[in-house]
Amino acid sequence: MAVVRGCELPEDLAYDVERDVWVRRDGGEVVCGMTDVAQTRCGKIVTLQFRRVGRTVERGHSLCTIESAKWVGPFPAPLTGEIVAVNAEGFAEHPLMVNTDPYGAGWLVRLRPTRLEREWPDLLTGEAAQTAYAARIAELEVNCYRCAESEEAS
Repeated sequence: MAVVRGCELPEDLAYDVERDVWVRRDGGEVVCGMTDVAQTRCGKIVTLQFRRVGRTVERGHSLCTIESAKWVGPFPAPLTGEIVAVNAEGFAEHPLMVNTDPYGAGWLVRLRPTRLEREWPDLLTGEAAQTAYAARIAELEVNCYRCAESEEAS
């Protein structure tokens, strides 16, 4: 895994660098989430309002609305497709999951792409993704960090 200024960039993912979204292929579907850069820039995620399962969303349009301590805005679709699952239950159980595990439990939406062959080449992978993200991180002057888990008294 590449790490740039504390920002983790797993090599097995595809990235929409401009939108700060990662994509993992899983059979005929893709799993999408916020990158480490995105969760750092947002700060602590407060709420997620997901679009309904079954809805088709065009690339670049919102899959959910994110509200954080610093920002409110859309989580954009990296590919056109039908929403087949959202991670609302995971977020309800563990509100900091996007901030603490953005590439694992912190996934946001699962899509069934409808234009995969046409749109997938626009995503970056491997060295190209790392190079583009290194430039973006430097330009934005981002130093990634993860929100600390709060300890609850027993």
